[in-house]
Amino acid sequence: MAPTQYRNDTPTTVAKRKLNRRQRWRIEKIQAEKRERAQKRNEQLEELVADDLGDEQLGIITAHFGQQVQVESADGPNGKGKQRRRCHFRATLEQLVVGDRVIWQPPKSEGLGVVVAIEPRDTVLKRPDPYGNLKPVAANVEQMLVVFAPLPTPSSTLLDRYLVAAELSGIPATLVLNKADLIDEELRPFIDELKAMYQRLDYPVLELSAHDHDGLTPLHEILKGKISVFVGQSGVGKSSLVNAVLPEAALDVGDLSATSGLGQHTTVTARLFHLPTGGELIDSPGIREFGLWHISEDELLHGYRELSELAGHCKFRNCSHRNEPGCAFLDAADSGAISEERLENFYQIADTLDEEGRERYQ
Repeated sequence: MAPTQYRNDTPTTVAKRKLNRRQRWRIEKIQAEKRERAQKRNEQLEELVADDLGDEQLGIITAHFGQQVQVESADGPNGKGKQRRRCHFRATLEQLVVGDRVIWQPPKSEGLGVVVAIEPRDTVLKRPDPYGNLKPVAANVEQMLVVFAPLPTPSSTLLDRYLVAAELSGIPATLVLNKADLIDEELRPFIDELKAMYQRLDYPVLELSAHDHDGLTPLHEILKGKISVFVGQSGVGKSSLVNAVLPEAALDVGDLSATSGLGQHTTVTARLFHLPTGGELIDSPGIREFGLWHISEDELLHGYRELSELAGHCKFRNCSHRNEPGCAFLDAADSGAISEERLENFYQIADTLDEEGRERYQ
């Protein structure tokens, strides 16, 4: 018999707040005033440093420090290697995130550079803030690695949430089962069945342990040449995997502060690292865990690739996919063409969307 599944299925890290219309208006007004003040400060700063800036060039955001970002050049001066410099950015730009490709001007000597434009994004990961607004947290991600482990006991509902987010963002996803050394004889049938359910949907599944460096070759291979992110609930070993594939990460963080010339009081909330085997890894608290309350049930449906293919094939156009005769979803589940467990997860998440939406907008 399969072990009891972990029931905290909502990976929402932002506390729920009930705001009335006047409170929301007041918050938006304060934010608008802050943006206006920031824009004026940036305009004044640009006037002061305009003569100290070099030519415009391409770069990528590799770290975010709140009011400043770190930019890495596509090529260093005279092609002699890349350079990283702290920059402020024009307030007229949309919110910059790690992974953004930008046009920037480096300082000619010491001081700050400036980001002047942002290139179109191929993909963008977003999550809702406490006020219901969607905020980007990473850009141009090419691969999402959904990490889970034998303990806490994996929930397919939770895994589905991450896979839905990946599908709706247009980002390929791979499931990574970490801590494989903890799988005993009792857990093995449950784990194998869970893996098979996703493999039938063409989701790659890796089984490994962050502490078994010899067994990490498949992970290194899948990371090679791509910009990747790790996501997953707390306790599954995401940080251990980052350290395993990027042992010098801590040193790199130290270098960021040492070369900034601005002290070490600023906390880096997101970073992009270059992997020694090729490819990049974005590590950000904002994309490790996130909820789905901001999407509609129709969007959720299209986040389930097997249900998306069945959409529009029900007998009734307004089918709720719950109990109507001729429902393509129910017929497919009865015949074994799709997973009953995944369909139940869809219902459960859909009901949760309604509950979370009501609570947030009351």
